[in-house]
Amino acid sequence: MAINPSQIQAVLNSKRVDFSSFQESTSGYLTQYRAAWAAWVEMPAKSRNRWVLAQQQKGESAPATLGALPLESINSADKGICRCNLTWNNREQSLVWAKAHLEGVTTFAVDGSQVFPQKDFSIPIALVQIGWFENHHCAEGTYEKDILLDVMTPKDLVADRSQPMDRWINMRRFSMEVQRLTTYIKEAKDRAVDQGRDPEKCLVFFDGSLVLSFASMLDENIRTPYIDQVLTLLQASEKHQVPLVGYVDTAQSNDITTLLRGLHELDSTRALHDAKLLNRWMKWGDRTPLMTCDRGGILHEYREMCDRLTFTYLKTNSNYPARLDLPKWIWESGRAETVINQVRAEVIVGNGYPYAIETADQTAVLQSRDRQIFYRILQDWAEQEDLSLQLSQKMMSKARRR
Repeated sequence: MAINPSQIQAVLNSKRVDFSSFQESTSGYLTQYRAAWAAWVEMPAKSRNRWVLAQQQKGESAPATLGALPLESINSADKGICRCNLTWNNREQSLVWAKAHLEGVTTFAVDGSQVFPQKDFSIPIALVQIGWFENHHCAEGTYEKDILLDVMTPKDLVADRSQPMDRWINMRRFSMEVQRLTTYIKEAKDRAVDQGRDPEKCLVFFDGSLVLSFASMLDENIRTPYIDQVLTLLQASEKHQVPLVGYVDTAQSNDITTLLRGLHELDSTRALHDAKLLNRWMKWGDRTPLMTCDRGGILHEYREMCDRLTFTYLKTNSNYPARLDLPKWIWESGRAETVINQVRAEVIVGNGYPYAIETADQTAVLQSRDRQIFYRILQDWAEQEDLSLQLSQKMMSKARRR
């Protein structure tokens, strides 16, 4: 049956107090943390640095982690926000600006999709697909879109029963995405020279944070491959000097709020995150000063890269600001503002979201029709190879109806 709107309305009305109390609680925390941010940005740089050093020295066996460490200078006159000061009268004007900053710059992004095992099949089988988009931003309008897929067999899915099958599938997808990004970075400059493009004009997007906090909750045999692969990606970016940006559209990170909590001994809360805190002072294109991520936890396993990740919050649309994770070498080489301008330009083209990531997602996504094609090919192949693959009556009934 279809969803019942009147029942939803009735349930929401009965729980209005829950929503109101959460909103009031969040408002109180916001007031405290906004005052803490104002105090932080107004501190003299030497005082900030002395406080940071003193806090780090409190660690017994290793420096204490503070959430975030200052990197760029902070302008207290603008609430610590790096102003963009870009305004246009219409979209056409913004596209002119975007074109100027992307002209000759090759952007690249990868995304993935999957078909999880179905109970309707007698054996577990999964399909993983990644898609990528490379745009040269040249007068000829040349670009490349392509896909790569893999079928996960029972051997891949049930050999180790200590983990849910979904976990192995997610790891395979992540691995395929990161390997494609790493290969691209290693070959990017040589390909550019061969194709007559500027090898220094390249930007690679990672869809998500480069700090894999989710992996800290995984068992070691799952967590280690995730970390190893992202470290290989970061090392390739730095070695080949190809800018890499981890783009998080709806960031829930608490690195800055963790810093402020330590500075002013504030209460911890899940109702507040960095983006919500900073949004009040930001207009389109504004960003926060680059800071080094000092989250601890999973970063302790990043070995030589544990202090080599920076971040900024960038206002890209009417929602909370997005988070950009950048390898520190980009800032050290003086290319940070150039790279961030290229991200701004991609966001303009994509109407609030990087066009390269959006197009990679469209390329990779597996629709319902794709799933049905996969099932049909799988069934036909199994019959041809005389393999036992039974379908449930439910699935056969659906197939007949369609």
